[in-house]
Amino acid sequence: MGLIKKYFMPNDYVKSVFEIDIEKLAKAGFKGIITDLDNTLVGWDVKSPTIEIKEWFKKANDLGITITIVSNNNEERVASFSKDLNVDFIFKARKPMGKAFKKAIKQMRIQPKETIVIGDQMLTDVFGGNRNGLYTIMVVPVKRTDGFITKFNRIIERRLLNYFKNKGYIKWEEN
Repeated sequence: MGLIKKYFMPNDYVKSVFEIDIEKLAKAGFKGIITDLDNTLVGWDVKSPTIEIKEWFKKANDLGITITIVSNNNEERVASFSKDLNVDFIFKARKPMGKAFKKAIKQMRIQPKETIVIGDQMLTDVFGGNRNGLYTIMVVPVKRTDGFITKFNRIIERRLLNYFKNKGYIKWEEN
């Protein structure tokens, strides 16, 4: 189970992005965040950033942290959401493949060790971040509804989360 822990266990696990201590991360030397969009920042059916998300992005920016949205969703969805936040984005990212993560790091002009990946899926966001040597933070999905492929991923994810919980590696609470 060593490889499973290495690749699928997040460095941190929180209920939402709002529980992430951005000030602490900035002090620790992190300069960039690669964040998923759907069910990480807002529900998959929410078209625009909420006021709280806008404030969260501004706080990160004020602390010198650059954010890039990296999503497997289509250009129209990711571009329209990102435009309101004035941040770079990568659509159809094919996570967990590494190309989009590397592209985001290059665009932000930072090093992998200065990069955080935030997402709601273990098999795309956490696995993709971990296999690229990035610091990963998993959030509880904003909504309980998912697309077909994500539903399948959640079955595997639930088993992995239960394993990590039973081993005492993470604290896991349902919403």
